[in-house]
This record gives sequence, C-alpha cells and structure tokens, in this order.
Amino acid sequence: MPERIVVPFGPQHPVLPEPIHLDLVLEDELVVDVVPSIGYIHRGLEQLVQKREFTEYVYVAERICGICSFMHAVAYCQGVEQIMGLEVPDRARYLRTIWSEYSRLHSHLLWLGLFADGMGFENLFMRSWQLRESVLDVLEDTTGGRVIQGTCKVGGVRRDIGQEKLDEIHRGLDSFEQQCLDLGDVFLNDETVKYRLQRLGIVGKDEAYALGAVGPTARASGVPVDIRETGYAAYGDLGFKPVVETAGDCYARCAVRVKEVYASIDLIRRAIDGIPEGPLDVKVKGTPDGEYFSRVEQPRGEVIHYLRGDGTKHLARARIRTPTLANIPMLVKMLPGAQLADVPVVVLSIDPCISCTER
Repeated sequence: MPERIVVPFGPQHPVLPEPIHLDLVLEDELVVDVVPSIGYIHRGLEQLVQKREFTEYVYVAERICGICSFMHAVAYCQGVEQIMGLEVPDRARYLRTIWSEYSRLHSHLLWLGLFADGMGFENLFMRSWQLRESVLDVLEDTTGGRVIQGTCKVGGVRRDIGQEKLDEIHRGLDSFEQQCLDLGDVFLNDETVKYRLQRLGIVGKDEAYALGAVGPTARASGVPVDIRETGYAAYGDLGFKPVVETAGDCYARCAVRVKEVYASIDLIRRAIDGIPEGPLDVKVKGTPDGEYFSRVEQPRGEVIHYLRGDGTKHLARARIRTPTLANIPMLVKMLPGAQLADVPVVVLSIDPCISCTER
C-alpha cells in the first residue's frame, strides 16, 4: 500500500484567487482525503450592524464581496423592506434586475478567465477578461461604479437609466452576445478543455442535494434550484428558467456558467423591453421591527440574509449565509480520486469566494 502524505494547499497558492486552505491526503499523486480549513479573513461586518443605522448598513452589505456586491445590497434591502412592509416601485424592481444580471455577467466572465488560467490557457483568460471589461463599462456608465455600484437602497434605487441609454445598451447586446458565443464555443468544444475537465470531480444529483449544494455547482449535478424562480425583483415577470446540466463534473460546472452568460443577456433584453415608467423609490418611515430571511441568487448560488429589527434605528441582528460556505462540502466530495495536478481546477470549479464566506 502506498505511503500516505499530507500536502497543504493554500491559503496562498499561485493558482488560487481566494485564501482557502486544504490539507490534501495523498497516495503518490492521488488525492484520497481532504480536510478544509477556513477562517483566515475576519472583518467584523456582522457586528457593524449595531453601529450603523439600517439605511446606512447597505453600504457595508455591498462590501461583503466586491464581485457580487450589488446582489448583497439587494438581499439586504429586500429583507428590510419585507420587515417594514415597503412595496418597491416596479421601475426600481426592473433596474435591480438589470444591474443584478450585469453583475452576474461580470462574475461569470471573471471566473471563466480564472478557470482558463487554472488550466494554463492564457489566451482564453485574456479574452474572457476583455469581455468582462465591456460589462464593467456599462456598470460604470449607469451607476458610477465599476465594481461597487452603490445604487441599491432601502425602498428602491438611487439612480435611473434613461430610455436613450437603455436603447443603447439593448443595441450593444447583439455584438456582445456574439462575442460571448465565440468565447463559449472554446470552453464547450475545445478538445484540450474537454480533456482537462470531463470526468473530473464528479458528484451526482443525489449527493449534491444531500450535501446542500447551491448555484451552478448544484445545477451542474442536475439539481434544478435557482432562487430567481421565486420571482423576487422583476424575475417573476420575465419567465426565467434555470440552466441545468447532469454530468456533475468540472466540465458541467463550466458549461452551466457559460450558458448562464447567454441567459443573463436574454434577461437583460427582456427587462429593458418591459421596464415600466414610474418612481424609483418609496419614502422610508419608521424603523424595522421583526425578522425576515431574504434570499437572492448570486452568481455562485443562493445567499441568505437573516435580518432582525427591534424597533430601533439599528438592526438587532444580521447573519449572512453565503453560497461558498454551502458548496465547501461539495468540494470535499469532489477532490478524492483526483490527481494533485488537477486540484486547482477542481477547487476553482465551485468558484470559491472566501471573502464572502468569512466576513
């Protein structure tokens, strides 16, 4: 029987964009067991809820994670609005949806680039990030911020997008979609990519469901769970259907994200076509008194903001469950059986965000 050794992987590693630490138990080059360790980041963001008024804390919520900052803001504001019984205007709901889907495009294209880099495909990395730049340009043009938007607030949104700008965005989606299709064709059909990703890190549907996986990680294993189907923001008006694959390997997780890029473009089109006129926000009177579980579909999966107010201007409690935390048990299940050289690809396939996870 080969001798077993323990190799530490992370929290700093040339391939890892996030400080996750794994103790890999190896027999020769084969991974036979994994022990994860998290806890390298702590910023006290949940304690800040006791020091910032509930209308101000949205700025803190946005900074839980830079990549999915707008969706953290939506989850937080949505929770406070439900506690206070506020009905967000329709135009604000549609604007939240447009910016959420642009944030998803930003995140997925960033991940596709990092994933290509993890495979050693530098040209594909550069092309993915080149397309991401055009997404960030739209976000900057419409919100003033490339990564942290700052446009979501309790009761609605802070900024509008004029019809002329909406028409310009709509026209630009055609060429952007074609470029994404060309990029996706490489990820989905290139023989080298398929050789690196297929039959690697396989987790079946039943196992993924039992482990509580969320987002593309779950949908790649055939679990059709997507919180956008609940109809929050304007998704209930847009006829959304989740992207699902069944192979449960690294290739399937990549395919889900590639196809979600196409789905996000379609959702933005439909949101622009259907956006109504009207106010951007409602007046916020009083203070939150009650509790609510707010659920939003981030690029990595379902995020939960549990909020509790006690009738004062400061919330009594804010607790966040992020998708990466839910997907780490899946990662531990994927790695045994992989070669040491494939560990970075498997880790990246869940799109880990440790900044989100630990706060």
